[in-house]
Amino acid sequence: MLFSVKRSVARSAGALSRLRGGGGTSIPGAVLLRLEPRAIARLAGDLRDGSVIVSATNGKTTTAAMLASVMEQAELNVVHNRAGANMAGGIASALLEARGRGTPPAEIGLFEVDEFYVPQVADQLGPRAILLGNLFRDQLDRYGELETIADRWAAVVARSTARLVLNADDPLIADLGRDAPSAVYFGVDDASLGRGTLGHAADSKHCRRCGTAYDYTVIYLGHLGVYSCPGCGAGRPAPQVSGRAISLDGVHGASFDLVTPVGTARVELPLPGLYNVYNALGAAALAAALEIPLDLIVRGLAGVAPAFGRAESVSIGGRELCILLVKNPTGANEVLRTLALEPGDHDLLGALNDQTADGHDVSWIWDADFEPLAPRIRRATCSGTRAAELALRLKYAGVPADRIRLEPELADALDRALADGGGGTLYALPTYTAMLELRALLARRGAAASSWALA
Repeated sequence: MLFSVKRSVARSAGALSRLRGGGGTSIPGAVLLRLEPRAIARLAGDLRDGSVIVSATNGKTTTAAMLASVMEQAELNVVHNRAGANMAGGIASALLEARGRGTPPAEIGLFEVDEFYVPQVADQLGPRAILLGNLFRDQLDRYGELETIADRWAAVVARSTARLVLNADDPLIADLGRDAPSAVYFGVDDASLGRGTLGHAADSKHCRRCGTAYDYTVIYLGHLGVYSCPGCGAGRPAPQVSGRAISLDGVHGASFDLVTPVGTARVELPLPGLYNVYNALGAAALAAALEIPLDLIVRGLAGVAPAFGRAESVSIGGRELCILLVKNPTGANEVLRTLALEPGDHDLLGALNDQTADGHDVSWIWDADFEPLAPRIRRATCSGTRAAELALRLKYAGVPADRIRLEPELADALDRALADGGGGTLYALPTYTAMLELRALLARRGAAASSWALA
């Protein structure tokens, strides 16, 4: 079968999926890869400026969105899997759609890639650059321990000619560039935001090379910080791109001095939390490696819109609903840390699912630090397939039982949470599939555009 015919068959499969109410973001690519296993390589061969890959446990969707905004400022025509379909089928779909658009042709590929699919996608794309942001404990039933992913990524690095862009503050990530002299490192340089001791949910505490426990002088987020190994001497590489003088403005945004080899500029980021500062630093480091001017990087970061479900706000029922995705202990703790910066008491809508994309094991919520925020939770509505376990976790965190509501069905939970509040912001903390369900519910009610419209 000719490749052009295979592309037509794949597009038809996507159109049929959409007619049946599906999104169609991965199906065309999955069908095409079944018909032509090297389809990604064949489609990406037309990209004049090649491709870049972004992967991480947390923040890859937002980091890719930041890069897309920067590339738009640089007037690059980008093919990007912006709907977040980040396995091989979703990337093939994005390339297939770009080929079908006709003119102007895409110049560069920007692909967010699921951690487990980095080897398969990188081998086909032959990317110019690979950005690896972090590795946190996540979906252990699917991925295994962090070292499993690190070993897969190390094999990719060993056989790839791509420029590496790595988080200096994550020891497991930084170690991947020890033998890559051209690696670009990014990190935070603001000890005022640091902590003195590792939290109980921290992950990479021991050197990948010799197994010795790291010594930390500053801890920023999870196991990210300034560290050294007393056993073999490996330590945090000096970042070429860093964030200094960081200011966090609750759920509203953050600002920082972006320090690069070509100069320093103040970034006003419209996304909250130290975790988004890290995302911005990764995006800036990759953009700098692509030789995009500093002023365009700053403008792109300042103009980024939140990816759906990642600090996205919508108006519904006379209230503001702010959606903050949580999916593992480190991510949840950073969301809770950000909420703690907001004054007053809070209304929460928690939605805990245990589907495959969430991870069937939800015991991670017991490593999420709800305790500091518990006295300020005015009302907590718990939903999802594991709503009862979330309610139990909040009770043990110290939230009084009369402030906790159990509504397993998300539509009912949303209605009750909106009605129970005092008119202020309602903060939704959904896991991944619950976030997609909430987004679809909001679209049906006219409060948000369809998620698939973002593809």
